[in-house]
Amino acid sequence: MMAAACARTLSKVGRLVLDTPKCRVTNTVALVPRMTMRCQGRAYGTGGAGFRSRLLLAAPVRGSGRVLGCAFLLGGGFGLYQTIKLTLQRHLAEEKANAPELGTDLKLTLYQYKTCPFCSKVRAFLDYHGLPYKIVEVNPVMRQEIKWSTYRKVPILMVNETVQLNDSSVIISALKTYLVSKEKTISEILTFYPEMKAKNDRGKDVIEFGNKYWVMVRDADADHLYPEKDTRKEEIKWRQWADDWLVHLISPNVYRTPTEALASFDYIVQEGKFGTIEGFFAKYFGAAAMWFISKRLKNKHHLQDDVRKDLYKAVNDWVAAIGKNKKFMGGDQPNLADLAVFGVLRVMEGLQAFDDMMEHTKVKNWYQAYAEGRTTSAIKSKLLSSLQQLEALDTCTTLKTKLDAICW
Repeated sequence: MMAAACARTLSKVGRLVLDTPKCRVTNTVALVPRMTMRCQGRAYGTGGAGFRSRLLLAAPVRGSGRVLGCAFLLGGGFGLYQTIKLTLQRHLAEEKANAPELGTDLKLTLYQYKTCPFCSKVRAFLDYHGLPYKIVEVNPVMRQEIKWSTYRKVPILMVNETVQLNDSSVIISALKTYLVSKEKTISEILTFYPEMKAKNDRGKDVIEFGNKYWVMVRDADADHLYPEKDTRKEEIKWRQWADDWLVHLISPNVYRTPTEALASFDYIVQEGKFGTIEGFFAKYFGAAAMWFISKRLKNKHHLQDDVRKDLYKAVNDWVAAIGKNKKFMGGDQPNLADLAVFGVLRVMEGLQAFDDMMEHTKVKNWYQAYAEGRTTSAIKSKLLSSLQQLEALDTCTTLKTKLDAICW
């Protein structure tokens, strides 16, 4: 705080110096005292020995007031920069101490549809943990971007261009295991989540993954990750709830009426990877098709005639489970259940269903708290990156260059 105060004072002095009329070039005598020191050196010119030296020292330096003002301003700015840098570094150090999983050497590529709730879950996890990743948007019609994969769904996450992770919950659990323990490679961790062939309720063969809601860590790490009783069980319960129930409420609500269906597909076409003609047909024919399909989904999942009521009840059940004494399901910080629910609900942003949900349920405070925390973390990360780049420069050289550029 003292450094910040000093920086502000220096900046004020600099501004006063620059704004003072006496700092003009013709009146710098008032600011810079004359110096009439005798010099022993020898000068060559029309005067005698020492005449030129005395003349130069006695004359006021042109622009010296502006130089002094710039020096004050730059000094204040540099002091403020140092204060901000130290504050950010201290805060981020505290965050890293509380979340030791931050930082990784993984090179990640996410194959996705942007509006897919399962893909949104994975992005929420990666963003929250500060993991850099490349996005490949997949054309939902041709899917040429994943033609190399026998697994034909998204999301797919490629790790270091060699290891393929399928299924959103497996991706999240495997990465969390890696970040917490760092004892095994991603390939080794994947053996904890075996692929299993099964049949769905229509008798169709599907692939399921064992243990996909479990973070596979040692007891000591588990105690740190889940300090309170039943927190692990609750996290697993609500992660599964997000996949098995919440996600199935999205389509019936965003395609509830022809108007809502058209608005939804307008958003999908804008955000997705479609050609011009392909996008036109997707918007109008897709909207009509999904309006009819949403009716079938409503019957399949035994929803009420007004599907908004099921959505409202679901998110209110979620808020009630968090309770009044906690900010998130994970306490002061989001856990994997928070990330999953946020990821699913986020795909409705900008649509009528989302606005109705925020107005008629109690989810607003939780949702905004998560969204604001996410934005703050992103800003802090960018600021720290910028500060580190500045720190790599030679400070003295940089300040001298700025002084020369401003003052002359």
